[in-house]
Amino acid sequence: MTKRIFRSILAVSMTVLLASLVLIVGVLHGYFQDQTGSELASLAEYIAHGVEEIGEDYLAEDLPGGYRVTWVDADGTVLFDNRQDPADMENHARREEIREAAALGRGRAVRYSDTLSQETVYAAQRLADGTVVRVSSTASSVWVLVLQALQPVALMMLLAFALAMALASRVSRQLVEPINSLDLNDPDAGEPYEELAPLLSRLRSQQRQIQRQMRDLKRRQEEFVAITENMSEGFLVIDQETRVLSYNSAALRLLYAQAPAEEGESVFALNREAGFRRCVEEALAGRRCEQMLEQDDDCRQIIASPVEQDGQIAGAVLVILDVTEKEQRERLRREFTANVSHELKTPLTSILGTAEILKGGLVRPEDIPHFAGNIHRETERLIGLVNDIIKLSRLDEGGGMGQWETVDLYGQARAVLEQLAPAAERRHVTTELRGESAPVRGVPQIVEEIIYNLCDNAIAYNREGGSVTVTAENTGDGPRITVADTGVGIPREAQGRVFERFYRVDKSHPSGGTGLGLSIVKHGAAYLGARVELRSEPGRGSTFSLTFPKVGT
Repeated sequence: MTKRIFRSILAVSMTVLLASLVLIVGVLHGYFQDQTGSELASLAEYIAHGVEEIGEDYLAEDLPGGYRVTWVDADGTVLFDNRQDPADMENHARREEIREAAALGRGRAVRYSDTLSQETVYAAQRLADGTVVRVSSTASSVWVLVLQALQPVALMMLLAFALAMALASRVSRQLVEPINSLDLNDPDAGEPYEELAPLLSRLRSQQRQIQRQMRDLKRRQEEFVAITENMSEGFLVIDQETRVLSYNSAALRLLYAQAPAEEGESVFALNREAGFRRCVEEALAGRRCEQMLEQDDDCRQIIASPVEQDGQIAGAVLVILDVTEKEQRERLRREFTANVSHELKTPLTSILGTAEILKGGLVRPEDIPHFAGNIHRETERLIGLVNDIIKLSRLDEGGGMGQWETVDLYGQARAVLEQLAPAAERRHVTTELRGESAPVRGVPQIVEEIIYNLCDNAIAYNREGGSVTVTAENTGDGPRITVADTGVGIPREAQGRVFERFYRVDKSHPSGGTGLGLSIVKHGAAYLGARVELRSEPGRGSTFSLTFPKVGT
């Protein structure tokens, strides 16, 4: 089994690698061919314009090197060619690019030479007098490109093959190891793979048969009920006629169903959704089936497995799992990945565009500081975004940002306001610190990050000449810090989403934020055990309050 898994993984890895290589070479070849065609079309248009303005004398001047230029009369007679005597050339009226240019104004064609293993790309432009200027250039075929890169590709393939063998060997061992370590005398100790469920189920069945000889039927029933009623997963046992033989309360709760009104009632009376019906029918047909049921914001996973007796399908077992949290996390992960990609792409695109302009020498010396400033600003934005993502990741993983100690909210708020004083002055926003010393237990770096993000948002989204008031106090519920501003406020429908990652109420606001500030506040507060409250009214400002556990509790 280990060898078979090893060979399968190795074969799949090499197949994917070869397919990727062929695809990449093909895409690059097509891209270069399109680029060559576009350049030739522009050059043909440029030369045609020169011929119309100056005449045939224009062709006597220095033409762009590396290109073949041909001037063809309306009847196909070659009037000029910079590579060959026109008198020796045949009539070009039937050439594809010439006919297309004569009909549409411009034409294009690609022809392949078997002897030279090269493709020639042609671009033609019709002049006002009906004559056609054609420009052509040769390009290597895809096979020539492959042969040119044969040595590095071979080295890459060799390294990839060695890596694939190492990974395949390791993965195959890891896959088989849990099977070899199974305790057949105690199959309930572990079930590493779903595919082993029938085997382990058979072992458990044999053990239950031995136990039935030793125990009383009533005691066994009581134990069974006690176990199933404490399961968070729901399960149903049905016969071939879909009658319910056994169930637990979790199954009814997860299916939003009432207890069967009478013994032997059909399982379809519990749930009539199409996915549930399909799962039952598949299991009773002898096929394992999984379906996802969604109702409102809840997600339920139905796993149905057939039960065989003497080679015949005797019924089925259905397991119902609450996967709402898992699906929500998966949705958040997809959204987070998409948002990170978008947010990283924006500054990188700006930096790349500015750098290409500078590289091309298209900037006057006096404008260089301006473009360099753009690069610096976008780089700072990129670094800030990455730092915020790292902070969120650390909080998600359980902190890892320092030791817990006693932190004074009043002192931290004062340090943050001093740090943000230049930003407040630029916005003409006044800041005020009120209250008293309010010690809390927490990680200083996280506490400072929370207060900084709240105050930074209060300044950035404030009105010109507004104010920010920070209050640290000790309340009956515990130490509290409040940040109130006189800014734009948050609409009621958006207040439930402002703590989501990358969510911005006003995407056009020039604050330049990453959209992660309040998410860091939320996760940091959760890590420290603090409670976050928001009160806001559009046009009248917002107030954020964080209440921390009392010191010593």
